Parts: sequence; structure tokens; C-alpha cells
Amino acid sequence: MKHFLIVVDMQTDFIYGSLGTPEAVAIKPAVLQKIHTFQGDIFATVDTHGEAYLQTAEGRHLPVEHCIKGTPGWAVDREIAGALNSRGALFVEKPTFGSLVLPQLIEDAAAGEDFDVTLVGLCTDICVVSNALLLKTRFHEKEVYVDASCCAGVTPEKHRAALEVMSSCQINIL
Repeated sequence: MKHFLIVVDMQTDFIYGSLGTPEAVAIKPAVLQKIHTFQGDIFATVDTHGEAYLQTAEGRHLPVEHCIKGTPGWAVDREIAGALNSRGALFVEKPTFGSLVLPQLIEDAAAGEDFDVTLVGLCTDICVVSNALLLKTRFHEKEVYVDASCCAGVTPEKHRAALEVMSSCQINIL
């Protein structure tokens, strides 16, 4: 049985930058621990926008520039990136909340073996829930887990609401 860890958008802008929160800062040690101790393959998503972000559909609904490719805010947090690199993680850029490429990468890495998927990262109520639902939809017979202690939402209330939605969709909340 293979195990896959998805580290979602642990980038500077989401931790300390334009969309950072105290809750995002607080989960960093737990995410580092999870990366270091996880027994399996690791993927890391990287929210990636261009200079014209504010003219996109997402930018019109969330008019806060963030994760503009090549800026300091786009970079994965230095300590997190070091841990991911030490584990040979595959980084996956995504232009929006959920990655449509990630399910195929996981399927290829599984190479026909049974597997499960665990997600951690930011933000629970946007990118974590989007990726978790995409993966559960694609792999409906597989176990999908979200480690709540390694996730933070835009607000604590939205974090809890997203966990409830995922639980309702048969995603296992740890």
C-alpha cells in the first residue's frame, strides 16, 4: 500500500504575507513534523499567479495580490521547502484553488498499487478543501485524509466549516 502526502500552498504569502494569519504561522511546526515523519511520497502544491492576477476571475473575487510567480510571497516557506526538498517532494504549480494535474501525478506514482492520500496546509476553506474534494471525486474508493492539526483556514470559523464539508463528503478528518 502506498501513502501520499499533499502539502498544500505552504507559501510565504499565506503564512506571513498578504493573506497570512496567526493560525497559518501556528501550524508550521506541525506541518514540518508531518513532512519529516511521513512514510510515503510527498507532493507540494504551489499557488501560482501572474502579474495580471487582479484581472482574473479569482482576482476580481479576491482582490488581494498574492503568490505572484517569482515574488518573495510566491516562494514556499524556507523551512518547509527545505523539508520538502530533503524528502524529494514533487512541486506542482496550480493556477487556481485545486490542481487538475495532481490526480494524474498520484495515479502515475501509485503505479497500480493501492494507496491513500493525506492533505495538510493552507487554506483549509479554499485550496485544501478544493484539492481534497477533487481527489475524493477522482479516487472515490480510496481513503482521503485531512490532518486538521496541520491546516488553517482564512478564519478559525471557516476552517471548522471546511472540515465539516469534507467530513460530509467521506473525507477522513484526523
